[in-house]
Amino acid sequence: MIIMGIDPGLRFNGYGVIEYQSGSFKHIANGTFKTNEKLSLSERLSQIYYSLEDILKTYKPDEVAVEEVFVNVNPSSTLKLGQARGVAILTPSLLGIPVFEYSPNLIKKSVVGVGHAGKEQIQMMVKLLLCNPKIDSEHSGDALAMAICHAHNRNSFK
Repeated sequence: MIIMGIDPGLRFNGYGVIEYQSGSFKHIANGTFKTNEKLSLSERLSQIYYSLEDILKTYKPDEVAVEEVFVNVNPSSTLKLGQARGVAILTPSLLGIPVFEYSPNLIKKSVVGVGHAGKEQIQMMVKLLLCNPKIDSEHSGDALAMAICHAHNRNSFK
C-alpha cells in the first residue's frame, strides 16, 4: 500500500510518500513546493493543482491523507488555507485516489502516542518510524506524519 500525506498551504505545500505493509513503514519520498506570491490567488491555486497532479502521477499512491481544517486567528488566512486545502483534496480525487482526513490531535496521537505532542516530538518519531530519512522541510515532515497516521487508522474507514 502506497500512502501519500499532503500538508497544504497557500505558500508552502509539503508531501510525503510511504509504503505500508504488514505493520512496517518504508519511506519513499518527501518534498516541498512553493507557490509564487506575486501571482493572483487563482493562479497560485492552479500552481498547487498542477504540482500535486505531477507528484501524484509520479508516485501513484493508493490513498491520500490530509489534515482536517483548523481555524487561524485571521479569518482571511483561514479562508485562503481552506481554498488550498480544497485543491489538495480535489486533485487526488480527480485522479480516482481516495482521500482521508484526520484531525491534528489524531495525527499526533497516531505518530507519537500523545494527542498534544510538540512539533519536535512528531518529527523525531517520523524519523524513527521511517529509518531516519532526509526530510525536506517541516511541511514534508508533517505530510509524512499524516501518511503514518492514515496507515495506523485506515481500517477504521472500512
